[in-house]
Amino acid sequence: MQTFLNHYSSILHMENKNYLVLAYYLYTPIEDPVILSQQHLAYCKSLGLRGRIYFAAEGINGTVSGTREACQQYMAEMRSDTRFKGIEFKIDEHHEHAFTRMHVRPKAELVHSGLRDPNYINPRIETGKKLTGDEFLKLKEESDDVVILDVRSNYETRLGRFKNSVTLDIENFREFPEKIKEIEHLKNKKVVTCCTGGIKCEKASALLLKEGFKDVYQLHNGIIGYAKDTGGRDFDGVLYVFDGRVAVPINEVNPKPVAVCSKCSEPTTRNLNCANVECNEQFNMCERCSAEMEGACSDACKTHPRKRPYNGTGYYTRPPLEEINA
Repeated sequence: MQTFLNHYSSILHMENKNYLVLAYYLYTPIEDPVILSQQHLAYCKSLGLRGRIYFAAEGINGTVSGTREACQQYMAEMRSDTRFKGIEFKIDEHHEHAFTRMHVRPKAELVHSGLRDPNYINPRIETGKKLTGDEFLKLKEESDDVVILDVRSNYETRLGRFKNSVTLDIENFREFPEKIKEIEHLKNKKVVTCCTGGIKCEKASALLLKEGFKDVYQLHNGIIGYAKDTGGRDFDGVLYVFDGRVAVPINEVNPKPVAVCSKCSEPTTRNLNCANVECNEQFNMCERCSAEMEGACSDACKTHPRKRPYNGTGYYTRPPLEEINA
């Protein structure tokens, strides 16, 4: 436990943070995601930004890193564009780029849910009531029928989650619609959806309302926004993020580890992709065991002919991780 707290504290107090990491999304009509992706890629490269940005007919979803000056210029440009009116940036300081390259791509959906009919659910028209971090804490304290529904993937919730939250055993958000039948007993509760940056919460809360849930909320700007509002109180473990940092500490009030090393069972804040390309399993392993296993999740993967050289982090740019800001 003390090792966890020392590691946690060292991450929180890293100095020389001359870079910013921006996470953002906006559901807004985009006329031609393909053309806009090409134009936006050129613009981001001109600023020296790195990251992943997705455009779809329903909007934009992105996470980028860059120098303070470049990121400030990027935010100013985005805010001045009428297509992105109201966009909100969640900003973290960092000591280097959080990505190795810049990708901007068109997609059918910002977050793959399989629910592409805007006449069925449309986050621009109806979603759960948005709660700031402080409003979320107040609701929890004043009501005994509040349920925190975490709509992130299982490898994310293994690493960190709210105390007493309901988590779903899903590997991808597209499995969420099928999971609703398992939580129908919560229909008359106050259900608050939470996710990393807010984008999944929008569609999840909209779908819950469509499926007959009566009192639905969403955590505005996700767990990242909550941490900035409240200091991260009552969020156990660390937050999984979709960039080179992999996991970030957000609870400055009462941190507690929840993940354990799959080899030695000690508390850990680390999440890795298996170094074996053909496996690529996401798992938790402490630094010492990771070095011993050379980034592999098992002895079989450690000796596999397609095992990548262990890079010390367990984060690899290929094959790509799923979604960002979610």
